[in-house]
Amino acid sequence: MGGTEEGTRLAERVDIREYFEDLEDPRNGPAQMHELIDIVVIAICAIVCGADHWTEVEAFGQAREAWLRQFLELPHGIPSHDTFSRVFRYLNPAAFESGFRAWTQALHNRTAGEVIPIDGKCLRGSHDRATEKAAIYMVSAWAENNHLVLGQRKVDEKSNEITAIPELLRVLDVKDCIVTIDAMGTQKEISAQIREQEGDYLLALKGNHSHLSEDADSLFKWAKKTDYLGLDHDYHRTINKGHDRIEIRECWTLSGVASLSVLSGQQDWAGLQTVARIRSERRHNGDITSDERFYISSLPYAGQHTATQVLHAARSHWGIENRLHWVLDMAFHEDECRVRLGHGDENLAILRHIALNLLRADKHTRLGVHGKRLKAAWDLDYLSEILGFQMR
Repeated sequence: MGGTEEGTRLAERVDIREYFEDLEDPRNGPAQMHELIDIVVIAICAIVCGADHWTEVEAFGQAREAWLRQFLELPHGIPSHDTFSRVFRYLNPAAFESGFRAWTQALHNRTAGEVIPIDGKCLRGSHDRATEKAAIYMVSAWAENNHLVLGQRKVDEKSNEITAIPELLRVLDVKDCIVTIDAMGTQKEISAQIREQEGDYLLALKGNHSHLSEDADSLFKWAKKTDYLGLDHDYHRTINKGHDRIEIRECWTLSGVASLSVLSGQQDWAGLQTVARIRSERRHNGDITSDERFYISSLPYAGQHTATQVLHAARSHWGIENRLHWVLDMAFHEDECRVRLGHGDENLAILRHIALNLLRADKHTRLGVHGKRLKAAWDLDYLSEILGFQMR
């Protein structure tokens, strides 16, 4: 292990192997020539180090076999790329994801008021025209404070995010957290589930709830005309400058019975306490663009902190786009990946999430995700440290 303070801190992590040792092997008989845990660990190591396909995973194993033998048995050497492909094609993704979540919870220090965005992403390269298989869609939960993936669920081919979000929520601990979801997931049943799990929600309104969105618009116009007389209200504004851009964000909130009573069907939304209006304006090279959105939330009125909290949660929601989905495409080339047989695409998506969490959990190396993947490939001490492996 490295002797640096960084190395000491990283080495204190729990060994990731513990969370996948009990996976049920989908193979039997002679097909079990290679240990399942060896296959899983090699795949994790390879993807951390830059591999994006099974052929590259095998190449990593061959190049680093001596190093891998310090903590793996490898009774028959390095598996072939066909073996990696077959194993992850048939490995139960629910069981694999369960081990992933248990390991992530060991890394994740949940704090009260933490924002947990939930959003979906299409893996564009996973489609197969020959078998008429559509590209898979994964819904993920993101811990904005720690920049970690908390869990994921594949959307059924004949369904959409609305059915996957409740399944994902069911296995997450959202107590005292703020769950943010875009307009697709703004459903009464989902709001009720979040409240039942003792969390709060911030849900975007759009065309799928046009009457509620129109009512919110009318409510804020009326409140402004009356100068918010007798209403529990708050306002917050932020200005950010950088890269020749100025971004202005404003948030107005209304809470309490007097405000909510004018919203269509407001009684059907569990724990609804606040409605918000957020206006964003961007100024760049003389051009000005603006956008306005409405939200409903279970967050209670908190005086001058209400709009600040809502604006922070709404802005944090985009962290899942910028720090997860964009990174998966740019640093892991997810949309270019053509793995698509069986459960291979879903399990490979989980492997990428594991690799991303490992790299993001390192708070001390001043490199982006791509740079950390390169460093891990070049520096085996660093790779050992971020994996938490103890050498024999």
